[in-house]
Amino acid sequence: MVKKKIAEAEVKEPKKSAKKTEVDLTTLQTEQIWELYHAARAKKNTTELERLRNSLLERHQPLVRYIAERLLQTLPKSIELDDLMSWGNFGLMDAIRGFEPERNIKFKTYCTTRIRGAILDQLRSQDWVPRLVRLKASKIDRALQKLTGEYGREPTHAELAEALKMDHGELIAEMEGASAKAMFSLSEKWDDRDDESAVEKVDVLEDRRAVDPVGELHKRDMMLYMTKSLSHKERFIIEQYYQVGHTMREIGEMLALTESRVCQIHSNVIARMKDMLGQKDGTLLQ
Repeated sequence: MVKKKIAEAEVKEPKKSAKKTEVDLTTLQTEQIWELYHAARAKKNTTELERLRNSLLERHQPLVRYIAERLLQTLPKSIELDDLMSWGNFGLMDAIRGFEPERNIKFKTYCTTRIRGAILDQLRSQDWVPRLVRLKASKIDRALQKLTGEYGREPTHAELAEALKMDHGELIAEMEGASAKAMFSLSEKWDDRDDESAVEKVDVLEDRRAVDPVGELHKRDMMLYMTKSLSHKERFIIEQYYQVGHTMREIGEMLALTESRVCQIHSNVIARMKDMLGQKDGTLLQ
């Protein structure tokens, strides 16, 4: 009776089928993973296809990094290596998706072009300068370097125009159009430190329109030193001419003097100042 119940239980509960185990991809060669990838693509096994594609992406990360580092050497410091690698991975994914081994082309050769192209396409899409302008600038620069090597000096404008087969006006227009500047972020760090004490470029940017307080103090002290031995009329002429910016005629009207008399007083004062300061040739008082 007991044996009969056990038999009935076995009939009601059939044995479970053994679960299919996944292949450990870390133990396989890259060529073997490619074979599994193409087999999964033929069977349209989406889950397995994604797993194999991710494994191929990991296997080719050193190649993406190598290409990105090579390109980074020719780019401004504002471009990050991680950004280049991220863009290169998109090219790598496209290469894996479109690779056809029956064409007898090595995948490394095929994907190198796609990775580099993806990075360059993304850089061009973010470039505010039109590509035609970049090409013109590159053309002029190559011609300039070539002529400099041939002549042993920088070529003249006429020589450069002749080498580029342009007339004078056309070359001027091309050079002005090709003189585009690169853009930099003022929020970038001035040095390589990452701490909070790192100085940003905006903090050290010179404002040429701002007044230099140290320079103004030096000018004031120098003016006081040079005019301390002058009479009231002479000091007034010097201050109004150099500090205020009035003309000799205007100063003469304020002092009820002729313009020629003001010029004469000015010349005498400057001559005495030169003797007092021992001025040399080439100074502002010459």
